[in-house]
Amino acid sequence: MKMISNHEQRTYDLGYKLGTLLKNGDVVCLTGDLGAGKTTISKSIAKGLEVEEYVTSPTFTIIHEYMGRIPLYHFDVYRIGEIEEMEDLGYEEYFYGEGVCLIEWASQIEELIPKEHLWIHIKRVDGNTREITINGTSKHFNKVIEELKEI
Repeated sequence: MKMISNHEQRTYDLGYKLGTLLKNGDVVCLTGDLGAGKTTISKSIAKGLEVEEYVTSPTFTIIHEYMGRIPLYHFDVYRIGEIEEMEDLGYEEYFYGEGVCLIEWASQIEELIPKEHLWIHIKRVDGNTREITINGTSKHFNKVIEELKEI
């Protein structure tokens, strides 16, 4: 699925709807340039998961945990230098656990991503315009994408 967002609210709405559709064990991968909108999508996914806390990008801590309808494990792997750093974090407990994993800069650790995941790439076209591409790797995520098309 590919969509154009001309306003931050449209990007937010997409993330919020996605958050309402996610279930235990889902892995969502985010990629895109700095300032493309990964954190906007992350915050809105959290709201869709009924997270009440203020969500920030975990750039320096690598992972933040939030409680909502389902636990949210928000990763920012931009600063991961070696893949072994993910092992030190115990990433498998998160990726294959009961919560939703949201991974910003997921291409940095692509070889660790579970087979079933949703991949979102955000490309900045200009000031407010974003091209958002969403790909799923399972029937569940294909259904999620069909629901997102209604936005």
